[in-house]
Amino acid sequence: MRLAIDLNADLGESFGAWRVGDDEAMFGLVSSANIACGFHAGDSLTMAESARRAARHGVTLGAHPGYRDLVGFGRRALDTSPAEIATELLAQLGALDGIARAAGIRVRYVKAHGALYHRLATDERAAHAFVEAVAHYDGTLPILGPPVSAIERAADAAGLRFAREAFVDRGYVADGSLMPRGEPGAVVDDPAAAADRAIELAETGGITADDGSRLELRPDSLCLHGDTPGAVGMARAVRGALERAGVEIRSFA
Repeated sequence: MRLAIDLNADLGESFGAWRVGDDEAMFGLVSSANIACGFHAGDSLTMAESARRAARHGVTLGAHPGYRDLVGFGRRALDTSPAEIATELLAQLGALDGIARAAGIRVRYVKAHGALYHRLATDERAAHAFVEAVAHYDGTLPILGPPVSAIERAADAAGLRFAREAFVDRGYVADGSLMPRGEPGAVVDDPAAAADRAIELAETGGITADDGSRLELRPDSLCLHGDTPGAVGMARAVRGALERAGVEIRSFA
């Protein structure tokens, strides 16, 4: 059987006059797109354009909800209660899904953003609240997130499909979490290095952490950040390397 893996990117992050990344180019390179839903980034017009692009390129559309934190781009740790996390998730998911329906498609999975993503990896109560909200909205929606995490356990307990994600443009520490931004090696900005990491993850399921130890992640999807400088060139390098290695790029959802 031919080896296959999903290639996703965080997109739809422009807001008003503030433009982020080259979404048109990125939609042509990925198989799944995580679209900001207006809380940490994005707005209604950007969501609509993202839905149209997804339909045009045949890309699977995912909701990318975050904390209500436009100023901090959703990367600040907030003390939001589990109940508020759940209701704010529903507001974001419902908004994007409604806009997607108007474009003739649907939201097909959910992936948390930024600081919320990292919190759901370890906070059992928040993870269960998030998963239960998804289940109440649509129990067929998969959740994309970090391997061996609180949210994976919550999804399993709720009977929701969970897809494991690994990052080709971020460094890892030995416990499987991402290196904090700002530390040397936290962000991979060399396209060739990102391509090598993608091949290693797709073919072996693992990656080397900052201390030289081996992490077994077994990802269903590989992620690139659309706001990273040079993201388009990196995505081209990663996709090209995977295809040359005989790996099929196919959405997990």
